[in-house]
Amino acid sequence: MIKSVLEFIQNASKKGEKLLAILLDPDKTSVEEIPAISKRIESLNAHFIFVGGSFVAPGITDIFVQKLKENTQIKVILFPGDYSQVTNNADALLFLSLLSGRNPEYLIEQQIKAVPFLKNSTLEIIPTGYILIDGGTNSSVLKVSKTRPISQNNIELAVSTAVAGMYKGKQLIYLEAGSGAKTVVNAQLISEVKKNITIPLIVGGGIRSKEQLNTAYKNGADLVVIGTAFENNIEI
Repeated sequence: MIKSVLEFIQNASKKGEKLLAILLDPDKTSVEEIPAISKRIESLNAHFIFVGGSFVAPGITDIFVQKLKENTQIKVILFPGDYSQVTNNADALLFLSLLSGRNPEYLIEQQIKAVPFLKNSTLEIIPTGYILIDGGTNSSVLKVSKTRPISQNNIELAVSTAVAGMYKGKQLIYLEAGSGAKTVVNAQLISEVKKNITIPLIVGGGIRSKEQLNTAYKNGADLVVIGTAFENNIEI
């Protein structure tokens, strides 16, 4: 039984155990689909369900997560694109700071807006450094955040950004190529970031094959997130 989500991830990282999360976007998945989707996720032996999206209407996340909790025992972690996507029905919240961008709205403003709710919440709040890597598409995150991703070739900048996040007290680093990315985060970038941080590393965006999944794990990803491939019923 997972008590603390962060401790579970940290312990798995120390032991070299690899974790899997399935990302569900309430804007793309209906509440009616949740019972069947929950069974699919359980059949994959996923460790977590991430919930979030860039364009989710207010109130929908709360209903969506409540339905998930009725249908599965898997821990539900909020991966919000906006402070309005926070609900007490989930188990934990990735308290994201968009470290790769320079838009204050996603570095600190959205976080401040969430505080009145979070002060009285039972959610486990996990400070997370969120780093966008160029996945070859103009992803929803880029459109909403109005920021530019880090180039796949600029490994030094990606590493420095991740280390800066760690020094600022983030407990997780999340390398994200974006929803539906044409290019996954490359192996060398993952490897170099992992070598330079002492906190767990999450990798997501565009992973559609077992080879890509295993490459991310082999090069240092402690937790891999799959979204679009799951939505499109791609068998990994």
